[in-house]
Amino acid sequence: MKKKYVLFDLDGTLTDSQEGIINSIIYCLKTLNIAPPSQEALRPWLGPPLKESLMTYYDMTEQQALKGVAKFREYFNRQGIFENKLYTGVEPVLQELGRRGYRLLIATSKPEAAALRIIEHFHLESYFAFVGGATLNDSRTQKGDVIRYVLETSQITDVSEAMMVGDRMHDVAGAKANGLEVTGVLYGYGTPDELKQAGADYIAETAEDILKFL
Repeated sequence: MKKKYVLFDLDGTLTDSQEGIINSIIYCLKTLNIAPPSQEALRPWLGPPLKESLMTYYDMTEQQALKGVAKFREYFNRQGIFENKLYTGVEPVLQELGRRGYRLLIATSKPEAAALRIIEHFHLESYFAFVGGATLNDSRTQKGDVIRYVLETSQITDVSEAMMVGDRMHDVAGAKANGLEVTGVLYGYGTPDELKQAGADYIAETAEDILKFL
């Protein structure tokens, strides 16, 4: 079915935020007296909620992980948020989708306030009808919950008219849980195997390729 709505992930899909996120994770681990691994070893942390990664990789309790998330935000809100850049080709794709009449939305696991700051920093706010993200109180952090929130807030009831675009398996799983088709992008932080195994319907090697699947 012809799509009317396109939901975009933020980190790894619209912006390359690796530097700021990794620097924030390193700061977080150091303040918890944990020797951080290499930057390459931290790449799998890009995308999933930080609390989940801290509990997975360091066997933290939820309370310990939340303390780590607070430390992450200290650095991220101060400077990590702007250690970031737009991926090549993203803005022309947004312009073209707008020209074609699609309604564009953000669905990110990043806290909603931070996502809004980033969108405004890159002057992208005119492209998006709604920016939806996680809550700071941990009540909405999973990607499926964020996507559901965006769909409900935007009053999208026929999910066959919507497409999710993201770079990690969490984007695919969250979209599938809500009945959406998914385009996985390879220029972000995921891998072809990760996206295919998660069930992505389409794979885009470049930002421009997203247009092929709409």
